[in-house]
Amino acid sequence: MAVLSGFEPEAVFRYFEEICAIPHGSGNTKPISDYCVRFAKERGLACIQDESNNIIIFKDGTPGYEQSAPVILQGHMDMVCEKTQDCMIDFEKDGLALRVDDGIISAEGTTLGGDDGIAVAMALAILDSDDLAHPPLEVIFTVDEEVGMLGAAALDPAPLKSRIFLNLDSEDEGILLTSCAGGTSAACRLPVTRRETCGLSAALKVSGLTGGHSGVEIDKGRANANQLLGRALNELGKRIPYSLVFVSGGMKDNAIPREAEAALVISSGDALKLQAFADEFGGIFASEFRAVENGLSLTAVLGEEGHFQAMDEDSKKRTVAALVNLPGGVLRMSADIPGLVETSLNMGILKTTDEEVLMTFAVRSSVGTEKEEVVSRLENLMEILGGSVDCMGDYPAWEYRPDSPLRDLMVEVFEQQYGRKPKVEAIHAGLECGLFAGKLPGLDCISFGPDMKNIHTAEETMDIASVQRTWKYLLEVLKRLK
Repeated sequence: MAVLSGFEPEAVFRYFEEICAIPHGSGNTKPISDYCVRFAKERGLACIQDESNNIIIFKDGTPGYEQSAPVILQGHMDMVCEKTQDCMIDFEKDGLALRVDDGIISAEGTTLGGDDGIAVAMALAILDSDDLAHPPLEVIFTVDEEVGMLGAAALDPAPLKSRIFLNLDSEDEGILLTSCAGGTSAACRLPVTRRETCGLSAALKVSGLTGGHSGVEIDKGRANANQLLGRALNELGKRIPYSLVFVSGGMKDNAIPREAEAALVISSGDALKLQAFADEFGGIFASEFRAVENGLSLTAVLGEEGHFQAMDEDSKKRTVAALVNLPGGVLRMSADIPGLVETSLNMGILKTTDEEVLMTFAVRSSVGTEKEEVVSRLENLMEILGGSVDCMGDYPAWEYRPDSPLRDLMVEVFEQQYGRKPKVEAIHAGLECGLFAGKLPGLDCISFGPDMKNIHTAEETMDIASVQRTWKYLLEVLKRLK
């Protein structure tokens, strides 16, 4: 029996559970894209699948709405694939294990993918219905939103006639988003050389952090495991000599990393000093972040004596210097909108190969020149350290539109349904609305969605009652767009 069987709206939750059974992490969206194509063909709906696996599905307006202006419904098919250390799911081939507790949907040990599977599910439910009133629809499902909005950037807008755009990629019910930050993914590459080193292997690990979305939660003051690891390595070098084999932490540039690790080679005579250092500095970290991190720990694990290909001393120093000095977190708050982060960056990926250390940042700003300035800072620092920076997935900010008939209508419908005014806000996280606004001149766009918590983490949840209210709200907005 389906886990979500019996919950209303039945079609929305049925499609959401079907989506969750299909692997659809960023970069692995062909299966979910093909699923959407089959859906359209089985219902006789016109469908476009482009080379990137983006989908556009067209449906005529219902009786009485045939001549209404068309409306775009849009969400993305890919999800962030994060899991706990003990979770055995293979995101490349396994579906998710859903559960429901007290009206809250989650997945066992993994991200849920409510961001943005619920948008796809709602759109499919509308496309599948014969009795829901709506104008002509142009339904867009994009790929690889979570890794730089690559699908939206590649999509050809020529088939699209609508200039009314409903983006279902927000996580706070009652908030209508009207603008967002632009961003880019900056990969900082630091070449390293190696030499054979003899000694005792050891691992220094940062773990137990909360993590979160690097746009939504960047202002919460949560610790970044990669940055803490850099601090620890820098201080450790003042206590004992060590060689560095590799550093590693985080899986996605737009997720605040929860864990990071360094492989070391030390003298066996310094083993107790390493463990004492981990205890001491772990306590310092825990004290500094006590208000926002409950499980933070720094541990040292000893290995065996042997010969290892470690970085030479110069490579080690440059690696630690990069981890310590490359900026991170909130850089500037907006002077125009109280409480809004204007510019930030997050080192979400830290990897080491035989030849280089890779540090990948999600850079965000609602001011284009500030985004460029942050990238310039990274380039200057990396040049001094003998490295380089490659940027990809650049996307523009979505600017606020003073005159928005869609916003006015959606505020009115919200007040009638909820008995209160919605919040009309900007967001620091990136949304595909900016890319589509650039492709479709005159676009009137709003982003909204049901309540989801801890997205991009293994604790991600989605509220069933909020989905039900948001569904009712969406249908009424479509009905009023006659």
